[in-house]
Amino acid sequence: MPLRIIFMGTPEFSVPTLVALAEAGHEIAAVYTQPPRPGGRRGLDLQKSPVHQAAELLGIPVLTPPNFKDVGDRETFTNFNADVAVVVAYGLLLPEEILQGTRHGCYNGHASLLPRWRGAAPIQRAIMAGDHETGMMVMKMDKGLDTGPVALSKAVAIGETMTAGELHDKLMQVGAVLMKEAMAKLEAGDLPLTPQPEEGAVYAAKISKAETRIDFTKPASEVHNRIRGLSPFPGAWFELTIAGKPERIKVLNSEKAAGAGEAGTVLDALTIACGEGAVRPTRLQRAGGKPLAVAEFLRGTLVARGTRIA
Repeated sequence: MPLRIIFMGTPEFSVPTLVALAEAGHEIAAVYTQPPRPGGRRGLDLQKSPVHQAAELLGIPVLTPPNFKDVGDRETFTNFNADVAVVVAYGLLLPEEILQGTRHGCYNGHASLLPRWRGAAPIQRAIMAGDHETGMMVMKMDKGLDTGPVALSKAVAIGETMTAGELHDKLMQVGAVLMKEAMAKLEAGDLPLTPQPEEGAVYAAKISKAETRIDFTKPASEVHNRIRGLSPFPGAWFELTIAGKPERIKVLNSEKAAGAGEAGTVLDALTIACGEGAVRPTRLQRAGGKPLAVAEFLRGTLVARGTRIA
């Protein structure tokens, strides 16, 4: 029989998994997502999450508790009498009562090859660290942070110029297929669980604002990895003086380049010297502007050889 599932997720990353499970014929008893947040052009309108919007299109009831501290919210969850809860980037910590609130517990779709990159920002951290491979895993959740036993995994290569946005889009599709397979195996009573090793565990901390400013004293490989690991959001940036005023320039794509010089010095055509080697931004964005290829950016913004970039 198809499973009776509670789905828990919030951003765009979660949507393909919700859709895949519904299309597979499982009964989605309810969708849990984070409450609507202020948004819109002036930040005054409440915006429903991508999962909230997708669930409404599918005709699935949506619940948005701010947390599960309220006894009534916990009772509502257990009263759905679901077989399993599927969690993909929900964004809230689940108490023990919720973890145990379905017949088979909670299964999480996580965007790394655990135990590497447990935590909030596994996609960005994998690229920033220069990893050549990551993946998706389906794990059964326990009280720890991404420490539960693993059911299924699928590795994904990280290309030399792949950005976090590109990897995000790849992994969310891989994750949907993997979770669909995991739930089919659970339905058949044939879903294996393998404990995670503690060796190799790395924590993927949330990205801080302080990390987004580019430090050109670092080797070019590190600078390049940071740029693509933070693209498109929140975006790595440097400060450039334009018409006598300092302006923040976001770098969305880059490539490692030949050349050497004092860190932060423009060598040519916006090739910038690093502590070791050089990088060349290939797509940039001025504050309030649209993303531009470097040639187009330079047509409107003169950046002379020898310019110092902070």
